[in-house]
Amino acid sequence: MPDADTQEKGFVNYMADKEQRAGRSSPAGMVPEGEKKLHEAVCVLLVELCERFTFFGIVCNMILFCTARLGYPSHQAAMVNMCFVGTSTLTPVLVGWLAEYLVGRTKLVCICMFLHFLGTALLPVVSFPFEDVHIDRRHILLTLPKREQKIVFYFALLTASLGIGGIRAIVCPLSAYSLEDCGPKELLSFFNWFHWLVNLNSAVVFVSISYIQQSVARNLGFLIPFVSGLMAMITIHMVRGEMIYKPKTDSSLLTTFGVIFSALKTCCVRHRYLSTAVPSWLDHAKENHGGHYSETQVEGTKSLARLFPLFTFQILYRTCIMQIPSGYYLQTMNSNLHFGGFVLPVAAMNVISIVPLLILVPILECINSWLFSSKNTGHSPTIYIVVGHLSAALSVMAAGFSEIHRKRFPQVEQTLSEELLLVSSMPCFHLAPQYILLGVAEALVTPSCSLLSFWLVPERMRGISMHFLALFNGAGCFMGALIVQTAHTGTQGSWFPHLLHEGKLERFFFFLASLMMVNTLGFWAIAHRYNNLHEDCTSGFRGNLPGEKLLKHEKAVKNYNSVLESSPILSPVEKT
Repeated sequence: MPDADTQEKGFVNYMADKEQRAGRSSPAGMVPEGEKKLHEAVCVLLVELCERFTFFGIVCNMILFCTARLGYPSHQAAMVNMCFVGTSTLTPVLVGWLAEYLVGRTKLVCICMFLHFLGTALLPVVSFPFEDVHIDRRHILLTLPKREQKIVFYFALLTASLGIGGIRAIVCPLSAYSLEDCGPKELLSFFNWFHWLVNLNSAVVFVSISYIQQSVARNLGFLIPFVSGLMAMITIHMVRGEMIYKPKTDSSLLTTFGVIFSALKTCCVRHRYLSTAVPSWLDHAKENHGGHYSETQVEGTKSLARLFPLFTFQILYRTCIMQIPSGYYLQTMNSNLHFGGFVLPVAAMNVISIVPLLILVPILECINSWLFSSKNTGHSPTIYIVVGHLSAALSVMAAGFSEIHRKRFPQVEQTLSEELLLVSSMPCFHLAPQYILLGVAEALVTPSCSLLSFWLVPERMRGISMHFLALFNGAGCFMGALIVQTAHTGTQGSWFPHLLHEGKLERFFFFLASLMMVNTLGFWAIAHRYNNLHEDCTSGFRGNLPGEKLLKHEKAVKNYNSVLESSPILSPVEKT
């Protein structure tokens, strides 16, 4: 079973061999190619870890900061957190489009580095005064009015999310790594281990930063994302020439949207005035049917449109996942966090949802190796997605019952971030089942969706497919914020109250669980469309494009000798 270090070393060796086979030789006196590649890989890994460290450092205690420092009600604090996560998910798509058409990759990565630096630098300004800094036994008092604090806070979050998007889209995009020759088994293994590494990093962040922000120095806590962002920018500067990857420009997000809108327009005109039978409504965008796009472009969009039902059913699932930094966080904040004389950080409970993922990935690797070893099997990860969706629904339902159970305990006083709160005396570990169920769901759903989005489209459309997956995941975050606002307004604050013991938060969870159960049944009904990966990859679905066939033959001839020497090794890529 491969581990993270083995994958990283294998990736470096594979890329070095690939460069040597391409005929690139280092001049005399220069650094050896293998050492240079190792240096680049280490820098990429540092950038990835620093960027994730910054992101999770901002998210982990945002609700506590918004409620205790900015005076937000609970539902608004939850909405701010979900909108920030959604914006950070969507900005890589926007930045990738800007880099391709308007600004240029080198110039844009410098702009995004500056925005990332500016956003993380402004966050400590919002948290002034620094109560832990003393001069002559007196506190430094540099406060901002509430209105100016909120303006600076929102501006900092926006600039930080734009910077995060630039780093994810330009420095380490998915297309920068050589995964074209990997089969379904290798791709699923790759996505499993990548998400394993990301969640291991987030576990460290949730334990360390959340404790510092909450218990040691709450105002200095936002300095940690600032330092992490500074480290990321220094690393990018060290290897800026090698890390800015230039993808192929044979397909784009605008072309895909253009095909869809052209087909809709032509289809409406033809339906009104003429009746021309075509195999698919997207065929109306072809030049020989009155459209403006080539057959290759339309066929690629058709393969992508086949995944739209899969993407759509991920929206509500992502809304459930977003309960960890919103509804579940509020439940934990209003529970007893004392454990053996020690006050646990609120965000540290997130580690309980990460532990199942860290345990399940090695087990799933063994299961996948056994299932994919048989050539006659039609194994598809859709069963993982169905089980994961069901686990998410059960998690939200368990949160509803936990809320009923929590309110039965008497209230006690508890100090969080120097704020005295009335909370339930129920130990926070009683909420563990709902965290565990969501962790199981993430271990099953996210790698499987990434595999289907990457594998079930032609090679030239894979980047676009991953962009659409990111768009729908971001839509799920904003959908969660909309549901919270609707529930709070429609029930006059009862379903998502500011003081949980005075409202009915459990009804919100039961409502969301019922929606997720319907969502699970809906995906189960269409899961058969993605069941047979081997058939889809060989029978006209991905190989029906003439250009695609020629490309495959050309690559087969070019790489014949290299296949005898080595095989592709998986490497970390960007998570969307």
